[in-house]
Order: sequence, then structure tokens, then C-alpha cells
Amino acid sequence: MKVTPAIIQHEFIGLKAKIAKASNPSHIGIAGTIVNETRNTFVILQDNKRKTIAKSQAVFHFTLPDSTIVEIDGQILVGRPEERLKKRIRRIW
Repeated sequence: MKVTPAIIQHEFIGLKAKIAKASNPSHIGIAGTIVNETRNTFVILQDNKRKTIAKSQAVFHFTLPDSTIVEIDGQILVGRPEERLKKRIRRIW
């Protein structure tokens, strides 16, 4: 998969994720599979425990299906998943 700004429109449920940076130091390093997504949070399954992480408070490393790892600031991902798919994307890099 080619990494483009359209990655923001990607479906995140089912992907592997790791918290790279967070305002809460106890969240850094949490890794697992995303099992749910709301407007402001991701729910990550780690060792059979569900961890709820605020999108706006963290930077995520996502592992895509082709094993590519991308880093995305959670602030960009805030919003309901179905609305994020419709959002126009400005080039940010």
C-alpha cells in the first residue's frame, strides 16, 4: 500500500496499533489490535484487556496489511469514522 494523505480515510478497526507519544505517560507503549473506534477514542485490545485511548492525546503507529508502519497524529483522526471517510484531505506534508 502506498502511503498517501488518503491513509486518514483508511479503516482502522482490525489494524495493529502502538502508542508512540501521549500526553499521559502511562499510555506510551500500549500496543494491540484496534477493536472499536468512536468520535474521540480508539479501543485497543492488549493482552485480552481493552484500553481506551483518546485520539487527540496521542500519536499512533499503525501497521497496515502490507506490514508498512505509518505514524499518524491522533488529532487528525478526531471525528466519527463515517464522517472522516467523506472529509476532503489537504496535503499536510
